[in-house]
Amino acid sequence: MIDLILRGGNLPDGRHGVDIGIAGERIVAVEPNLAAKAGREIDVAGCLVSPPFVDAHFHMDATLSLGRPRLNRSGTLLEGIALWGELKPLLTVEALIERALAYCDWAVARGLLAVRSHVDVCDPRLLAVEALVDVRRRVKPYLDLQLVAFPQDGYYRSPGAPEQLRRALDMGVEVVGGIPHFERTMADGAASVRALCELAAERGLMVDMHCDESDDPMSRHVETLAAETVRLGLHGRVTGSHLTSMHSMDNYYASKLIALMTEARLNVVANPLINITLQGRQDTYPKRRGLTRVKEQMAAGLAVAFGQDCAMDPWYSLGSGDMLEVAHMGLHVGQLTGLEEMAACFRAVTETPARIMGLDGYGLAPGCYADCVVLQANDPVEAIRLRAARRYVLRRGRVIAEAPPAVSRLSLPGRPQAVDFRRAAATASEKGRAPG
Repeated sequence: MIDLILRGGNLPDGRHGVDIGIAGERIVAVEPNLAAKAGREIDVAGCLVSPPFVDAHFHMDATLSLGRPRLNRSGTLLEGIALWGELKPLLTVEALIERALAYCDWAVARGLLAVRSHVDVCDPRLLAVEALVDVRRRVKPYLDLQLVAFPQDGYYRSPGAPEQLRRALDMGVEVVGGIPHFERTMADGAASVRALCELAAERGLMVDMHCDESDDPMSRHVETLAAETVRLGLHGRVTGSHLTSMHSMDNYYASKLIALMTEARLNVVANPLINITLQGRQDTYPKRRGLTRVKEQMAAGLAVAFGQDCAMDPWYSLGSGDMLEVAHMGLHVGQLTGLEEMAACFRAVTETPARIMGLDGYGLAPGCYADCVVLQANDPVEAIRLRAARRYVLRRGRVIAEAPPAVSRLSLPGRPQAVDFRRAAATASEKGRAPG
């Protein structure tokens, strides 16, 4: 009855030498020395078998649009928003679909099989919504795409945005978004949070707001978001994304705010690559880096995920869909180098965003979907350190991407012909010296 067995892998929870038996689309066994036989067996000994990577914050409508209609010369958030405004009139459904599908191909090759994408609803034509709803249908066999109705130019600031956001939800967008700090006044921002949370409660939907994405320590919209979550009973269904103003807040107020967020069971998505790139632009030195208080939020028990946010678009000219790169940056900028903290950074691009998105059947237990990625690493910390090669990517029990192991071919006298960087590091450690 078993179609495929992954033999001898390591799991993120620390188990080693585990076999994973797969029948059809589901995992049916996770145990050492599985006695069953299968039509196909893959030796993954010494490799880390993980649930797939998950990105809980992305903008797929803008991805791969770099240079259209021009480049962001200053590299700032505000020029990026202005650039997107210039590009919107030039968009076509066909081009949006083509770019999004290309990015999904990148994602799958890197073991990224679930993405929450914000989609701009401030264009009255709703072309981006139409395109990404179609993309979601096309990629469903190999990637879960969840869409957020995002009023990029402000729910109240952009003419027609409230009605267009509702139309987007009627077209099948699943999550209510917002951007309160981009409204004209702090009062308008707070009012938009209340209105959007009420809309989500009315429709039984989740909420994910760009919130306090600034260096202003007095930007307090996440406080309102937490309060509205409690008032409307939306506990666990609401996400605050970015929250970069917390980097600049007074420590006393931040401690109060984190307690409010914990009461609301607010989810958090930080975007390390973008937050440290776009924030602190007005500073001389010392220069703020803008990442929200990830360490303190994790210590308080909040669900904190890391997102890619952008890839080759008006805001960010880099990006590749590699969530290990995102985790690597988040670990360093957040100074998350404790053993449990580093493991939490791996969960921040796997289990935690899966929970935030409410993914069904996610994980490595019997009954879960047979979705996983085999990494050329012994454990999660090594996977982050090496941005490990993805040996195999499985979706619903099928291998949909694979790559050869990353090795160095040497021809030096007295040196081995092939060097596996993991084994080189392990050997150096055993000898009591750093790998060189």
